[in-house]
Amino acid sequence: MSAAALPSLDRPVGIGLRQPHYAELLDRPREGRPLGFVEVHSENFFADGGAAIAVLHEARSRWDVSLHGVGLSLGSACGLDPWHLDRLARLAERIEPVRVSDHASYARAPGGPAGPELLHANDLLPLAFTREALDVMARNVTQVQERLRRPILVENLSAYLAWQDREMSEPEFFNQLTRRTGCGLLLDVNNLVVNGLNRARDANADAVRDACDWIDAIDAASVGEIHLAGYLELPDIVIDDHGSRVHEPVWRVFAHAIDRLGPRPTLVEWDTELPPLAVLLEEAAHAERVIAGAVQR
Repeated sequence: MSAAALPSLDRPVGIGLRQPHYAELLDRPREGRPLGFVEVHSENFFADGGAAIAVLHEARSRWDVSLHGVGLSLGSACGLDPWHLDRLARLAERIEPVRVSDHASYARAPGGPAGPELLHANDLLPLAFTREALDVMARNVTQVQERLRRPILVENLSAYLAWQDREMSEPEFFNQLTRRTGCGLLLDVNNLVVNGLNRARDANADAVRDACDWIDAIDAASVGEIHLAGYLELPDIVIDDHGSRVHEPVWRVFAHAIDRLGPRPTLVEWDTELPPLAVLLEEAAHAERVIAGAVQR
């Protein structure tokens, strides 16, 4: 995915379209402060009818829509769920999204002898960065892209454990994935910082420096979107909860990302403890200022 393939960045920042904000956001005058795009979780709109899809069609008439999924399980060796992929393809045909994305994770696995044929975890489980895992991801990503007839973006994960048998770094895993399949990277800056903060609890690490080094190791042309969010600091762990304003370390890493990559479509994620819409728009305006400052330098 080249920078030339990216949409117009006159308004590069979007927000998540969440149910408590539907009425206020859709009632705003069309000539009011525009958004670059809105993002929705794909699985919430798989039904063919009803109020949710009607709202999404209304949003699509005003803004570009980005479909962001959590259920494809792109890293599962047992393959994709045909029903899920069919529903996603149907939604993409109806909405014509500006981007489609999911995560570098797995959730589907074979069940035990007495259990169901397949188990589906209600979580985004991390991958081992091995050649075998890369082969699985490449095969599944290719299947999705052929079904949707478009490239997708794959997001780096906030992971609370790591596999011992890794054979490459996470940036190299993504570099090889994007080169082999033509997919893009959805760069989640918050996830990088969360992972760095959790590592720093066990070692003398610098989460911001580590996140910037991660970004420096990525093929710049592969990055098709950036995510920003807040995290929750607990005594023993940092959680990627999307429940607060973007923290200062994340803003610092985001500024580094824009300096290196140039402007990219950027989403402010806020999924729990939703604030008033005005707060979310303030965060989006902050992101726009960071991007504008990088462009002017």
